[in-house]
Amino acid sequence: MGRQTLALLRQVNAACESVTDLAAATEDAFVAHPDAEIITSFPGLSVLSGARVLAEIGDDRDRFADARAIKAYAGAAPVTRASGRSHVVVARTVKNQRLAAAGYMWGFASLRSDAPRAHYDRRRAGGQRHTAALRDLFNKLLGCLYHCLQNGTQYDPDRAFTTPLALAA
Repeated sequence: MGRQTLALLRQVNAACESVTDLAAATEDAFVAHPDAEIITSFPGLSVLSGARVLAEIGDDRDRFADARAIKAYAGAAPVTRASGRSHVVVARTVKNQRLAAAGYMWGFASLRSDAPRAHYDRRRAGGQRHTAALRDLFNKLLGCLYHCLQNGTQYDPDRAFTTPLALAA
């Protein structure tokens, strides 16, 4: 049993070293990419999570016609089903699951910044549940990312999260 345990531990150590090597290679390749500075300028995106987002959306600027297309691809845009008097807004089920998972983590990690946190808190105060508010935040951040990548500009919280205007009476 002792020899078998040692053999299993050697296999686990080899797997851990492979994961570390792969993470280092991913970081090196991502940092060399021309869009790396734009992507990592967003709150909640580090080198590895930014590499994941870039890998899922690709670097072809013509792949998505507009921001709505990339939001639908990621599953961040809601689906409205209306028939007669019924009107239901639900989350997308057909989506890129890996990008949606990365987006959930991106939205959650961005809550440490002031502007995304205020957006999330407004959505929660409006009656949305946690998951829906995070998906809405991811939707907002993904639209901003699309805009920044198309224009070659970095993230600016003042432009991305403008303060909502109160309607005049």
